[in-house]
Amino acid sequence: EVQLRESGGGSVQPGGSLRLSCAASGFTFSRYGMSWVRQAPGRELEWVANIYSSGYTDYPDFVQGRFTISRDDINAKLYLQMNNLQPEDTAVYYCARDRKGRDRGPGTQVTVSS
Repeated sequence: EVQLRESGGGSVQPGGSLRLSCAASGFTFSRYGMSWVRQAPGRELEWVANIYSSGYTDYPDFVQGRFTISRDDINAKLYLQMNNLQPEDTAVYYCARDRKGRDRGPGTQVTVSS
């Protein structure tokens, strides 16, 4: 059974940083690309970062230069370093097996406010 569990969310002021983690189990993590997605209240699920099994990364324009996705294949963990957070980044963040949020975990809340 695929299981993904996110952690590391919290409340920060605008301009602050957070590092999210995701622990994966139930599949051969190193063979798959992984993604972070988010969902703000009243909005649809939104893709924020992707990392291929090769380590190649890509991001939508609105997070370029602020968010960095990384992976630890030995320990089956996924990370998202988020810098210069803004109020519009407030959302529940999920790690997932694709950009559409497949098999995503319960999520971790990120709140950015002054």
